[in-house]
Amino acid sequence: QVQLVESGGGLVQPGGSLRLSCAASGSISRPNYMAWYRQTPGKQRDLVADIHDRGVTNYANAVKGRFLISRDNAKNTVYLQMNSLKPEDTAVYYCRHSGSLGTYWGQGTQVTVSS
Repeated sequence: QVQLVESGGGLVQPGGSLRLSCAASGSISRPNYMAWYRQTPGKQRDLVADIHDRGVTNYANAVKGRFLISRDNAKNTVYLQMNSLKPEDTAVYYCRHSGSLGTYWGQGTQVTVSS
């Protein structure tokens, strides 16, 4: 089992920034991927960005150039730096950990971009 605890969500004005964190604990295997997804009511959960534990990253087109995913393997933590936020970035953001022992999700953190 892997436990994921997310933090850093909140309310921000358009053009502002937020940084999400997700700390993993438990039976963490290597190699693994950690990722951020987001979901709005009535819609599917979509990939925002993911990162391999060797640092290779992948971004959704909608966030390229504005969001940066990073990780600290020593702390088993993944971060999502979100800049130039737009109202359409409003969603619940979920952390995901994928490895040889399975796929696990965090509980989600709400990000609201509004003036």
